[in-house]
Amino acid sequence: MALPQPEQQTPPAPQMTPEQLAEQREQERRQKQIMTGIIAGIVLLAALLGVAIYFLLKPETPTDKIRDVFIIVVALETLVIGVALIVLVVQLASLINLLQNEVRPILHATSETVNTLRGTAEFLGENVVEPVIKLNGYLAGLKRMLELLGIKPK
Repeated sequence: MALPQPEQQTPPAPQMTPEQLAEQREQERRQKQIMTGIIAGIVLLAALLGVAIYFLLKPETPTDKIRDVFIIVVALETLVIGVALIVLVVQLASLINLLQNEVRPILHATSETVNTLRGTAEFLGENVVEPVIKLNGYLAGLKRMLELLGIKPK
């Protein structure tokens, strides 16, 4: 018959300070506002698309002018994308500069530290550990010799 196991209780979460609670509420409020804005934008875009399709399907609609307007809009989008690509290239150049001028020296210093530690470990191995091992070997041999001569009992 098994004894009932006491239920594992998780420790209570640490109490948050009023400032942390206020900050958390503010972040939640911002997230709700962002989500509401995104949903409203999607609904507005869908409504505008529906209205545009309705008016474009009428026979008297001058689609050639609308086509020209869309060509201009696509050209402006291309311009914006080009600017975004230029910003991306500048940021990439900044990242490369950071890697070359800040991260590489840190890696170099770390490598030097590792080499120094390797040398220290090698020095200790040669000058401390090896003599102790040799001394233990000699003492074990001396002990065995004394046992064989009968001076020291086993």
